[in-house]
Amino acid sequence: MLTINMLSSAHKVKAQGVLSAYIEQVNLVETGLKEQYTVTKNRMIPGHINHYHTIDFKFFLSIPFAKIRGTTVAYVHFVPETIEESLKLPAFAKAIFYAYMIWFYRAVDHIVVVNPYFIEVLKKYKIDERKVTYIPNFVSEDQFYRLPEASIAATKQKYAVPSDKFVVLGVGQVQTRKGILDFIETAKQLPDIQFIWAGGFSFGSITEGYKELKWHVDNPPENVNFIGIISREEMNAVYNIADIMFLPSYNELFPMSILEALALKIPVLLRNLDLYENILFDYYLKGDHVPGFVQIIKQLQPKGEDYNTWCNRSQQCHEYYSERHVLELWDHFYNDITPHNQ
Repeated sequence: MLTINMLSSAHKVKAQGVLSAYIEQVNLVETGLKEQYTVTKNRMIPGHINHYHTIDFKFFLSIPFAKIRGTTVAYVHFVPETIEESLKLPAFAKAIFYAYMIWFYRAVDHIVVVNPYFIEVLKKYKIDERKVTYIPNFVSEDQFYRLPEASIAATKQKYAVPSDKFVVLGVGQVQTRKGILDFIETAKQLPDIQFIWAGGFSFGSITEGYKELKWHVDNPPENVNFIGIISREEMNAVYNIADIMFLPSYNELFPMSILEALALKIPVLLRNLDLYENILFDYYLKGDHVPGFVQIIKQLQPKGEDYNTWCNRSQQCHEYYSERHVLELWDHFYNDITPHNQ
């Protein structure tokens, strides 16, 4: 039987989408393709397929040896553009890190992107698009699903959320690029609505804009609650208390949080970015600035016909990114890149 060696250090940083994507993808392959492949994790003995989920230097050093036995794949979870507004690094360190990132992507045989938008981005870095494949993220309904009303009420009590409040949820690391300041400003203009942000400073003080963001997290408006880094197991309960997910990010690839919210069939409100167009189609609400976000949330607050329409849109999008469909894409991909002499 062929071996896929999954290599990742995403577990070293809590509450990041890379870790969620890694867990989902590995579980999918382990269960769905177990008749074709044996999955190993972080073995330094190369497999027939060596799938790099993170770009650690020790993994980079292993690539030439991995190519001797089989083939190599890099999963692109970030590019220089998405790091730019995430981490505050000295100019020389940033230049070295960006160059290394692209060097890693060029070194492997195949690349998988979670958003087709980034195929063009990688081409700018002289990476051959013929080695790039688009396979979207997905989340399992075993992990994200609707809870009974009693459990939802208990979670609201745990996080001090009034039972009669319309709840707007933001999810992700507290970073400038996540649009945290617009999230807070939107909340200020809607004082009768409860806003919650699940996530924290996963990279500590090197987070871009750390001092300003830390002040706002420590001194939020009365209707905003930063609940910090939440375990993946607890996140399903947090999504269940939300009436809408609101992510005003300026730059993303394909956030796992969006897929998690879609699994709960709640409306999703995002900033109007080109990168969402080919992955979310017309299944999401979009705004360009705080006044637009405020207007959309006000429109949904009564939970009438408009609200139900966007709940249905979320359900349709969730079904599009079904486990079965994504598994088929991975099956075809791995089959196509498997060394024929094995």
